[in-house]
Amino acid sequence: MRYSPISRFRGTLLGAFLGESLATGDIQSQSYLDFGRMAVLGTESLIALGRLDLDDWIARQQQESLHLAATDDISIKIILATLPVALFFHENPIKLRQNLLHVLKIWEDDPIVRDGTLAVGYAIAQALTEKLNPRTLIPQTISFLTETPTSIPKKLLTVQNLLEQGAGLSRAQAEFAREEQLSNTIAMAFYCFLSTLEDFRLAVLRATHNGNSKVQDSTPLTSQATGAITGALSGAYNGIGGIPVNWRVLLLQRNSPTWGLTSFSQMLKLIDAFVAVWSGVYDLTLNPRELTEEGCEVALLSVYAAPRVIRSR
Repeated sequence: MRYSPISRFRGTLLGAFLGESLATGDIQSQSYLDFGRMAVLGTESLIALGRLDLDDWIARQQQESLHLAATDDISIKIILATLPVALFFHENPIKLRQNLLHVLKIWEDDPIVRDGTLAVGYAIAQALTEKLNPRTLIPQTISFLTETPTSIPKKLLTVQNLLEQGAGLSRAQAEFAREEQLSNTIAMAFYCFLSTLEDFRLAVLRATHNGNSKVQDSTPLTSQATGAITGALSGAYNGIGGIPVNWRVLLLQRNSPTWGLTSFSQMLKLIDAFVAVWSGVYDLTLNPRELTEEGCEVALLSVYAAPRVIRSR
């Protein structure tokens, strides 16, 4: 395995956060899109229950007063809020699709939001299972979407053509700076990711760059959304090790609230706990009663095996 699961999980969520933050022009600025808080709440629910429970997700969002309707900018937030589900079910394409569609029931049923969620989730799953081939990802993603009336498959095919022609950033920006902001944002994120596959830094910088004078419809929110999706995709592929060290150091030094958490360090701990639940690690501190026998504590069980029999997942 090229990178460990924990590296890729961290890379996905941290990449989304950095991609969003860099769009403001300052990695140390406070992000203002609330999709991050929604992603944290979803992650906490999956950790607590070990499964997807819509009632629990809704209860947590209501407690935080997070009520979103599927409008233009809000739709992007919904797609990014489903990142924990894509990570948790990435190993099984059938369960991945079922659970992504299931979690979308929390919000309004919008076909473009549905296709965008499936496209991003599938690409992340391919990266985590190390099956991502840049030449075949887009055709495979379109196949994963199945028949759909939305423009996303067409936009992704345009991305494929641009990549095959070696088109530059300015041409891609001009191509996707038109109506239907959501599908164009997703297409632009796929372009930035696939055109700089091995370079997280360059991918998110290109995604958040608005220097093209031909881009008429670019807004700070659009730039943040493109950066966040690109960061999630590139982070899943390159792992946390692909994120520049100085960027990570700045986040650790800042030590300020992140996506509703008290600090960036707490965010890393949350991701580690998330990976532990996904991998099936049994947390003894959450179930102390199961370690007692007739009211008396018993010694912790130890597992022994021959060398190389027990392996990391």
